[in-house]
Amino acid sequence: MKILIDIGHPAHVHLFRNMVNQLACNGYNIFITARNKQMIRKLLDHYQLHYTIRHNSRKGVAAKLIGFIIITLQLIKQYKRNKPDLLVGGVGNAYISLLSFLTRTPSIIFDDTEHAQSELFFILKFADCIVTPDCYLKKLGSKHIGYKGYHELAYLHPNRFTPDSSILDLLGVQKDEKYIILRFVSWNASHDVGHSGLSIEIKRKAVKELSKYAKVFISSEGELPDDLKTYQIKIPPEKMHDALAFATLFVGEGATMASECACLGTPAIYVNSLEVGYCTEQGGKYKLVYNYRNSEGVIEKAIELLNIPNLKQEFQYRREKMLADKIDVTAFFVWFIENYPESVKIMKENPDYQYNFK
Repeated sequence: MKILIDIGHPAHVHLFRNMVNQLACNGYNIFITARNKQMIRKLLDHYQLHYTIRHNSRKGVAAKLIGFIIITLQLIKQYKRNKPDLLVGGVGNAYISLLSFLTRTPSIIFDDTEHAQSELFFILKFADCIVTPDCYLKKLGSKHIGYKGYHELAYLHPNRFTPDSSILDLLGVQKDEKYIILRFVSWNASHDVGHSGLSIEIKRKAVKELSKYAKVFISSEGELPDDLKTYQIKIPPEKMHDALAFATLFVGEGATMASECACLGTPAIYVNSLEVGYCTEQGGKYKLVYNYRNSEGVIEKAIELLNIPNLKQEFQYRREKMLADKIDVTAFFVWFIENYPESVKIMKENPDYQYNFK
């Protein structure tokens, strides 16, 4: 079987990389198309995954429409060249959904982001199957399959990832030294319109106050002001999960990194007016993430956590309770694709079948 996978975000490289390698080992032909974004290219190159670059979407209604047409035409070209039997996309991949309709080729979208409204329209209309964590806040009808896991467990499940302590040397911190990672997003995505996280004033205050308790590193999608650049984390992108694993605390606007911390047992504070089902579950059920819709009380909660003795040990215990309920997501994805569409029928009739992938 031939499979075309389209990647539009760096997180999707991590989501699919183990699955791609396993499917390739099992004899499948995998073709990857990828958005022309530096971080995506760096990660794909690091993991030695062959890919073809496609056009980027642009800002503005007219530019987005033109970009949508260009990308669709580029994917059609790749389709004609490779003749895939199955199309696969990540969060909000309207391009793969439309390509599925135009070529009458089965498609699976692995989603976890409820607020990507415009993209969701295309997915619901044209995709054949939508696979999400079962904590997803929306019900998407007969095409929808839920599973016991999170996207981040596709690459951070203990079966897939062991933290490398050499990251401490790269960061310049001692073995028992506390450090905090702050994550700021760019707010450029279409689903970010009208939403917010931390103001620049609060960001500066957080750095000032939290630096009294631990070393502070900033990971930022956008350009930082000059006074904050000295805190910018300087490590290869593939090392970020090691940094998160050994961090004392995470505070940030990015849901993906907050969830990654939950999967690693690192205390996380997620500050964003956008709600996502996985962070809500990780906070409510497992107490691994603290969800804030605005910045009020965030710094105080961070200081409170930093003053808790054995904080990391407690969160490792909470992580173990979470993992006991979840599956090896990559193993499940591989099975689901290899047995599609029969896998849909199996999951609908016997959802507990997924526990074969612990």
